[in-house]
Amino acid sequence: MPKPRILSGTRPTGRMHLGNYVGALANWVRLQDEYESFCFVADWHSLTTAYDGRTDLRDSSVQVAIDYLAAGLDPERTTIFVQSSVPEHAELHLLFSMMTPLGWLERVPSYKEMQENLDRDINTYGFLGYPVLQAADILIYKADAVPVGEDQVAHVELVREIARRFNRLYGTVFPEPRSLLTATPKLAGTDGRKMSKSYGNTIAMGDPPETVRRAFMTMMTDPARKRRTDAGNPDRCPVFGFHKVFSGTETVAEVDQGCRTAGIGCVDCKKWLFESHQGTFAPIYERRVQYEKNTGQVVDVLREGAARARGVAGETMGAVREAMKI
Repeated sequence: MPKPRILSGTRPTGRMHLGNYVGALANWVRLQDEYESFCFVADWHSLTTAYDGRTDLRDSSVQVAIDYLAAGLDPERTTIFVQSSVPEHAELHLLFSMMTPLGWLERVPSYKEMQENLDRDINTYGFLGYPVLQAADILIYKADAVPVGEDQVAHVELVREIARRFNRLYGTVFPEPRSLLTATPKLAGTDGRKMSKSYGNTIAMGDPPETVRRAFMTMMTDPARKRRTDAGNPDRCPVFGFHKVFSGTETVAEVDQGCRTAGIGCVDCKKWLFESHQGTFAPIYERRVQYEKNTGQVVDVLREGAARARGVAGETMGAVREAMKI
């Protein structure tokens, strides 16, 4: 029996950080053994909010691909490619845009939220229509599922609505992909807020160990713990959130107990966190260094992935054109 198919991707808006790894990339690595996996770099999606030309999308796309490979995505098990290398995405997006009601797009939860929170003009056709492009990204591979967190389920539901509308108008071509709900632990940034590039509080996946150590040592802790002898509350401490992700059960329990009783100080807590982090990220960092030395290898992976992706996308577009009598 063929494996079910999934599609994942991220925008090349800068180097991926620990929040990206924990919330998405680590899960994609695990899923590639269970699914036929397609994973792309969404460079066209970057233009929906950053269309001013100040970002080198070619270089940024390669850097994201390096993060993919360093984290453990295997080109033999996952088709890795850049979105713009598969122009069929754009063709299907155009055709979907002809039949997608405007009201569907205006009710997308992130539409008004991003308009209010981003300090730039995004009152553009591209930004309003990005969910249609997202639908094309997913449906052109006839994905059975999309790995998402709870906050993205509405986006997948819109993809399902677009698939249903197309199938009703032209005949059944597309499956309706389901949301593959995954645990997505939230990591705080170095300042205690949500880890986000826009806040400048991230720790990049590719940061060298000494940079990571310094970042951990400057992180906020429980604000009520002002002295070493004060007992703390790890539930209010962003550092403890990192321990729950990167440290083993015994270390987490020891940190919890030591913080609540003032048995350990924040400096010790952060040192233990760095050691736990390195247990996961030392090999990732070493792989990243090697890929950065040989970006030609990365470009080859993307080129081969695009060729495989175009083969699948071309078959889908053939079926679409036949259904629409184009």
